[in-house]
Amino acid sequence: MKTRTFLALSLAALGGLPFAASAGEFPKGSPKFLTSYRKLLTEQKESGKPAVVVFSASWCGPCQAMKKNVYPSDAVAPLHDKFIWAYLDADDAQNRKAKEKYAVSGIPHIEFLNGSGESIGQQVGSSSPEAFAKKLEEILAKAAPEAKPAAK
Repeated sequence: MKTRTFLALSLAALGGLPFAASAGEFPKGSPKFLTSYRKLLTEQKESGKPAVVVFSASWCGPCQAMKKNVYPSDAVAPLHDKFIWAYLDADDAQNRKAKEKYAVSGIPHIEFLNGSGESIGQQVGSSSPEAFAKKLEEILAKAAPEAKPAAK
C-alpha cells in the first residue's frame, strides 16, 4: 500500500512538470530544422547557404515562444529556404562544443553563420516575428558573396 501511494504521488508530481516534445517536433510551418550541429556543418558545406543556429531548451519560456510564434510566422516563412536551420538543445552534452565555440551563456541564443560557417552575427533573447525577419534580411545582406565584376 505504501509503495503504491508513493508511486501514485510521484507520478502525479511528475505530471506537473513540463516535458519537452521530441527535438524533431516543430510547429506546422516551421523551417526544416536540423538537430545536429555536425549535420548542419555538412549541409552548409554542400550548399554554401548561410545558417541560423538556435540554442534553446525545453524549460526556456522565451525559447518556446520563438519556436511556436516566430520561426513558423508569416513574416519569417519567406526566408526559410534562404538558410540552413539548426535547433540545438543547450542542455544536450552533444552540443557542448558548439555552445563553447559561440560563447552561449543565455538562451535563446541564435548564431548566424555565413556560407563558409563563420559567425556574422548573433541574437540573445527573443523577438517578434517582424523583428526577427528584419534581422534575417540583415544577415542575408552580410552573407551575400561580394559582387564579382562582369566579364568583358
